[in-house]
Amino acid sequence: MFLRDQIPQVSRGTIQRLLTEGRIQVNGRAVKPTHHPCAGEIISIDWPEARPDRAAPEDLPLNILHEDDDLLVVNKAAGVVVHPAAGHAEHTLVNALLHHCAGKLSGIGGVARPGIVHRLDKETSGCLVVAKNDAAHLSLSAQFAGRTVEKIYRAIVCGQMPHAQGEINAAIARHPKQRKRMAVAPGNGRAAHTSYQVLQQLKDVAFVEMRLHSGRTHQIRVHLEHIGCPVLGDLVYGRRQNARVKQQTGYSAPRQLLHAAKLGFIHPRTGQTMAFEAELPVDFTVALDFFGVKNRH
Repeated sequence: MFLRDQIPQVSRGTIQRLLTEGRIQVNGRAVKPTHHPCAGEIISIDWPEARPDRAAPEDLPLNILHEDDDLLVVNKAAGVVVHPAAGHAEHTLVNALLHHCAGKLSGIGGVARPGIVHRLDKETSGCLVVAKNDAAHLSLSAQFAGRTVEKIYRAIVCGQMPHAQGEINAAIARHPKQRKRMAVAPGNGRAAHTSYQVLQQLKDVAFVEMRLHSGRTHQIRVHLEHIGCPVLGDLVYGRRQNARVKQQTGYSAPRQLLHAAKLGFIHPRTGQTMAFEAELPVDFTVALDFFGVKNRH
């Protein structure tokens, strides 16, 4: 790439983004990323203003299930990114937390992830615990690492589950070719364990409850794809099966229908066992109604 050679300190991804946004022009006109410069052309770049490393507080809505001096538990809405990252510098859960907590969050996660002990995917809804101080953060992190935190999810999945209940023990690693995906990798992956129970099996989909015994990236989504029943609406790990469900039923999911329903842990200060439950969001219950799911408990 011509520009990559001229400004090597700028990443290829940044150049692609500037081109897509029309900030790089040739002879005063925006061009496609595939454009090849010719002799005599004038290339101009409109550099965006630098963003601060620290996330800024934003007055955004929070569904708080519990709050005390050490932590808070929120019911994260689908579509909300947990912390600022490339392409999501604003309107994240961290931005909302900084406003709500007036900056009183643990610093162990760094300036971009204050208070964040664990994460949920952007399109996954449900329970998430946040640490307000470093002592709480260390205690909660140790519980997650020690696999003593109770993490129960619910999902609508494509097709027929292989059994009414079962265990999925399949190591997970980064996909060898698609770096944004994870994949089951028996030889070189990290151990991952998910147990499941079918709450109701229907012709085209199933309503399933899952317990996470480990915490790998995209674990539930990868494991469900591995057994042939990806999450309904998950077009990263189940495009073909989702297309089949849409063709057979006429239903198209608005997002991946995965919900962190229950979260349990030991309170860092009091030693008390804490348990929280987040109600299913409206888009999830609409899907259950569409398919006629009766068993919701």
